Amino acid sequence: MSGFACKDCEDSGWVDTPDGSAVVACHCRAQLVAGRRSRSLSGVIPRRYQGTSFDRPPVSSMPAAQVELVRTYVRDLDKRLEEGRGLWFFGGVGTGKTTLAMLVSQAAIEARRSVAIYSLPRLLAEIRGTFEDDGEGSYVDLLDRLAEIDLLQIDDLGAEKTSAWVLEQLYSIINSRYEEQRSVIVTTNLERDALSEQIGERTVSRLEEMCELCPLFGTDQRRFEAVDMRDKDQPPAPDLRLA
Repeated sequence: MSGFACKDCEDSGWVDTPDGSAVVACHCRAQLVAGRRSRSLSGVIPRRYQGTSFDRPPVSSMPAAQVELVRTYVRDLDKRLEEGRGLWFFGGVGTGKTTLAMLVSQAAIEARRSVAIYSLPRLLAEIRGTFEDDGEGSYVDLLDRLAEIDLLQIDDLGAEKTSAWVLEQLYSIINSRYEEQRSVIVTTNLERDALSEQIGERTVSRLEEMCELCPLFGTDQRRFEAVDMRDKDQPPAPDLRLA
């Protein structure tokens, strides 16, 4: 069985013309180039979320409507990515936002699509790091790569302390993907108006157009319930550790 994603060009990006007199770009070349450029980005599912599945806890115990929304997105993944459609996960701490977002990114990686996964603080730290790089164009190159990939996941949107520089960087990233019709998945604890105050109305407005809202409610499932160990008949509470 072939291990190549594209059987026409065997992942070279080039195919022979019918008469064999020349080579031309394969239909997969643009995606292949974007994938190669994205390899320096953070495109690996964190260990905690590896093996996450719709059929196992904690996802199987989440609200059915929200899980079905994500399942539908994954089922229509290629179409959603081609249309530049994304998901906006909103809810309190520990309600499963990141877990569901990772399910989508995991499906995209398995489909051989280019993916980058960042928390907002880490993404901004990487951007700041380009200013310390002696290589010319490193900042622009990073933004170009973030704009080109098929799927960008940003967790903890609104978690970074607001400044003019933060607003500028975040708007630049989201606007570039908006213009190129590239999909974005975001998670945030903030309601719409609070998020707008934190990251700017222009950025939120674009995300609203790009993404389908997936609200999640409930208690923080990371938190251990207090257990009176003197009551021998009371078992310890399970640690579901949602994100």
